[in-house]
Amino acid sequence: MVEAITPEELADKQDADEEFALLDTRPESSFESWHIHGATNVPFGPEESLSEDDAEAVASMLDGTDEVFTICAKGISSSHFVDELEAHGFENVKVVEGGMEAWSQVYERVPIETSGDAELVQIQRRSKGCLGYLVGSDSEAAAIDVSRHIDEFRDAAAAHGYEITHVFDTHIHADHISGGRRLADELGVPYHLGDRARKRGVEYEYDAIGRNEVVRVGEVDIKAVYTPGHTSEITSYLVNDEAVLTGDTLFVDSIGRTELEFGDEDVGKGAEMQYDSLHKMLMSDPDSVVVLPGHVTVTEDGQFAHGHPAAPIRSTIGDVRRELDVLQLSEAEFVSHLTENVPEKPPNYETVIAINRGVDEPEDEEEATELELGPNRCSAP
Repeated sequence: MVEAITPEELADKQDADEEFALLDTRPESSFESWHIHGATNVPFGPEESLSEDDAEAVASMLDGTDEVFTICAKGISSSHFVDELEAHGFENVKVVEGGMEAWSQVYERVPIETSGDAELVQIQRRSKGCLGYLVGSDSEAAAIDVSRHIDEFRDAAAAHGYEITHVFDTHIHADHISGGRRLADELGVPYHLGDRARKRGVEYEYDAIGRNEVVRVGEVDIKAVYTPGHTSEITSYLVNDEAVLTGDTLFVDSIGRTELEFGDEDVGKGAEMQYDSLHKMLMSDPDSVVVLPGHVTVTEDGQFAHGHPAAPIRSTIGDVRRELDVLQLSEAEFVSHLTENVPEKPPNYETVIAINRGVDEPEDEEEATELELGPNRCSAP
């Protein structure tokens, strides 16, 4: 039987800067669109055989590296590759269990320090760069921007001694399937979306939260701050004037794109909203307020574009105001920048939005996984 390493063990080895080789057997096109940092593409199918020349080429590529791992989409062709390598005398070769599908489900729990009383935990989805949160106080917690792997949030809450009493989404997500409504239903607690979400055709019941409305969790106040632009209903959440959870409005190194809802023709309308949300709402907060975004960009090479996995992805209002070039633009320049530099769309985004509006459902877990594969593409260039 082929020896295996779990995706979590691979992540630990990455974080510890251990030396190993990672051979990705997927087709070149799949590899180029999304892969793990440091991986080398060696396309190899489940029915292929490894010739002596091929084996020598792999050996040359490894250059004496002691530990070798293989990965593919689901662990099938990469397991076969291990068999072929071992048949040619390779030792200490293991397959990454579950392949890239399993890698897409690796999470980290990262405490976020603030100067006040709120307890915050950032829940990072390593492969996609999705960031969710627990906001806790007095054994109660709110779960915000929950992924479809809701047990990650339940387990994180239990580990910190929290009972989840409220669930929030900042907006109707386009890059991943939200688990917020399902988590709230299973726990029997309120599920909050901005009160303008109904205008986007949301077909399920939810607890609408209006502009400047406050939800109390333990001794913490969570205030709804209406910040449209990325979408028309997107709402940031200000936590005790200590931190603001900005969803896809403001990232630590960029801002949210504006055409996924408004379309390429009306992207300027969203850009104008985005400008006002940033300058009249978020930038009016004190410099010390911690900025906690809904995503961090993951490069095609599988790296965080800002910071590192298992470390806090955060900034402050003061820092982004001073350092983010796009915030230095005039309104006209800002709108032109967003309308003239439209990035590649997230894969399957229309289907994902339909699911998050409650008008569609994935057939099964496999389809849900397929819909979400790849990094998020929510930021503007």
